[in-house]
Amino acid sequence: ALPRPTAAVTHMASTATSHRRPRRDSKGPNADFFCRTLTDCTRRGDAAAAMAAFDADAPLRLAAHQYNQLLHLLAAADRSSFPGPTAARRAFQLVATMKDKYGLSPRLRSYGPVLAAFRRAGEAAKAYAVEAHMTASGVSPEEPELAALLDPWTAGVVEAWFRSDKAATAGKSEWNAAQVKDAIVANGGGCHRLGWLGTGPWTVQRVRVGADDHCGGCRYRLACIDIDMEETRRFADSVAGLALERETKTNFSRFQEWLEANKEYQAIVDGANIALYQQNFAEGGFSLTQLDAVITELRDRYHGKWPLVILHDKRIAKLMENSSNRHLIETWRTNGALYTSPSGSNDDWYWLYAAIKLNCLLVTNDEMRDHIFELLGSSFFPKWKQRHRVKYTFNKGKAVLVMPPPYSSEVQESEMGAWHIPMEEKSGDERGRIWLCIGRGGSCKEHGEVPATNGVVHEIPPTEASNVVQQRLAENKDESITGKRKDRD
Repeated sequence: ALPRPTAAVTHMASTATSHRRPRRDSKGPNADFFCRTLTDCTRRGDAAAAMAAFDADAPLRLAAHQYNQLLHLLAAADRSSFPGPTAARRAFQLVATMKDKYGLSPRLRSYGPVLAAFRRAGEAAKAYAVEAHMTASGVSPEEPELAALLDPWTAGVVEAWFRSDKAATAGKSEWNAAQVKDAIVANGGGCHRLGWLGTGPWTVQRVRVGADDHCGGCRYRLACIDIDMEETRRFADSVAGLALERETKTNFSRFQEWLEANKEYQAIVDGANIALYQQNFAEGGFSLTQLDAVITELRDRYHGKWPLVILHDKRIAKLMENSSNRHLIETWRTNGALYTSPSGSNDDWYWLYAAIKLNCLLVTNDEMRDHIFELLGSSFFPKWKQRHRVKYTFNKGKAVLVMPPPYSSEVQESEMGAWHIPMEEKSGDERGRIWLCIGRGGSCKEHGEVPATNGVVHEIPPTEASNVVQQRLAENKDESITGKRKDRD
């Protein structure tokens, strides 16, 4: 532990405990009332009301899960309810006093919300005090806690811990390599959450990631991290639940059944978004040519496999009046590449659910900021979108697919126990980001090995046309590629 932060912890903890009142048994009407109040506040995200109820009944004996509820509420509190760093300090006060007041030892999960709260409050230096309290409590930080220490102010905390004698003794000398690899896949890639691997002193470097997506220090290839399999299932269920509430139930249920019998797609295509892309001019219209170009590019990438295109049946009925369109549409239907959403439905639910359920790519320029996406309210959504959405543009009639980023700027842990921790990068240039490369002897993979992920296929190289235009896009970052769309009857 660091001497100076430890003093800060002692002062903050003693200040918090000096106002302690005698403990009262948790049973009784007050405890029941507080439990109901806390549950209601958690649902509403109302940290101020929860803490007011806690302060009013401070002698109540809290259970561990109630502590966690309060900590997470404080970590997410906005400044209107808790000005400045008040929420972060209250969160740390809870953790610093929970053992003396209630006999509950702080655990690893207790510190994550505290670190997050200080980070949100802009008090990164307080992470030293949190780190010192973790050390004093015999708790070692792992991936989520390290993720809260990503800016230059607090990177020193991470470096100091890994260089400590305690860090050198943390870990195990033997482990099941297959189990670790399976855990990384199950967690969406990037970490296994099985504890520290290896023993002995750590080497800590500050590095950048090269153009080949490999660490500039150890040459480990960084992973593109997805939500894990359980989160994927819950996310799909959440979308389906909302769709069934807002769509004609039999229509969407029929789509779910159809999708269950047709699971082999590697890409879902938002047909209307592509066909209407940049068509807001006098001669513009619904361009099947653009849609066909995207389908062709996807088939080139995936060895001839057809994607699934989602379009409204009313739109299809109009297009079928043209003989050339009819031939193209019949080709898609014959090859199982087309699903038509029924009249009165919102096709967003269909293509979003399909991409999540099948854990595959989604081709659309839709930023997914409409009200239906706000309804999701899921912490999974931003990470899922970064990993799965494929944007597009066109160059001389050929589709150019802009694939998801090749790696995620998140804390990553290799199968051999090495860590890569991104520091804060305010310039917006991802290649300028500084990373902490932390490993023991032989704990990083050999150059070029692809990290385990959650199964989304990104590795097939683009066509020559895609290479040319992706270079052009990199040189013209300000060019808009968002097409107009909304196709609902």
